[in-house]
Amino acid sequence: MRGLSLGLRRTVPQREEYARRPDLVPSRSARLTAADSIAAVKGHLALTVVRVASAAIVLAAIAYQLAWLVNENRFNPFTFFAYFTIQSNLFGVAVLLAVAARGTRRRSRTLEVLRGAAALYLTVTFVVVILFLSGEDVQLDLQWVDFALHKFFPVIVVLDWLIDPPTSKLSGRHALLWLAYPLVWVTLTLIRGAADSWYPYPFLDPANGGYASVAVYFVTILAFLLVIGVVLIALGNVRGRAPGVQAAAA
Repeated sequence: MRGLSLGLRRTVPQREEYARRPDLVPSRSARLTAADSIAAVKGHLALTVVRVASAAIVLAAIAYQLAWLVNENRFNPFTFFAYFTIQSNLFGVAVLLAVAARGTRRRSRTLEVLRGAAALYLTVTFVVVILFLSGEDVQLDLQWVDFALHKFFPVIVVLDWLIDPPTSKLSGRHALLWLAYPLVWVTLTLIRGAADSWYPYPFLDPANGGYASVAVYFVTILAFLLVIGVVLIALGNVRGRAPGVQAAAA
């Protein structure tokens, strides 16, 4: 009771002061801004949990598949880590964890460019597996690992890009920049394949139709990369300008 009476004695003078000075009463817009800030912090916390959990699932899937291949005496680090699927997923994990580490602090343009690249490469991983690699041996023999790397994580990273869009405006030149890694990867893959006859995917093997066939597949995928890259940038820029999204990112 004594604590209650002390609380009342503190509150009553405050109410009397508000009565004499209405300008001291917090405005409705100020209260809404505070509520929006609290909601934004909760939203960032939820995104952080999803990002860290998704990255953990992917790392666990890769580690489990690696251990399984070792147990089957089929593991070769120079082939396992040469797959675009493995590389794009590890890249996506690194980027997502870097974003999670930033918390509510504003992200740099460089980090946003890397986020877009991860979303693009994982989108291509998702689509290429469905269109060209169904039933092929890509050293992901375990069904849940295949699902995690080829479907679950690509969807998560793209949704992350759309739900929490880039805080810096990107342009078409970034879409062109994102083509650099696939170009280097294919070039090195073809050089290696010419040396040891190992190709990670059948459509890159000249034995299946010659280099002309390889070129057609690669140009098609490259064009798809460019189109999807431009779409991701456009969606990110539009979402980034949305009033509610701007408030959450502030």
